[in-house]
Amino acid sequence: MKKFMITSLAMTVFTLASFAQVKPVQTAKIKTPNILCEDCKKRVTTYLDRYDGIQSVAINTRKGETTVKYVTDRINIEEIKTAIANAGFDADDVPANEDAYKRLPKTCKKFEDGGGHPKPKEPSGN
Repeated sequence: MKKFMITSLAMTVFTLASFAQVKPVQTAKIKTPNILCEDCKKRVTTYLDRYDGIQSVAINTRKGETTVKYVTDRINIEEIKTAIANAGFDADDVPANEDAYKRLPKTCKKFEDGGGHPKPKEPSGN
């Protein structure tokens, strides 16, 4: 009976210790309006994969939206937005880093800067 009690106590301690190690994971959607082609998508994904704490990156080029799943005690949303901006792209309220934007290939630049991205459509006034 004594062995059973010690064994169950040990199992309880190990179980509680394993639950304490669970990292809080969060998913965030970031508006990235100038990530419009596969080259842009690949560039940002490769850049973000270097950061510790980022578990996955999914970019929807049609919606202009990037979904990032990250571990909150390793990286925060502002650092992620800054990383996207440092890659040369706008991220929500964080504008693209000018030097990084200038280094982007012409195909990844905005239409108004002579780039290959399509000209934004103007809303129809009905």
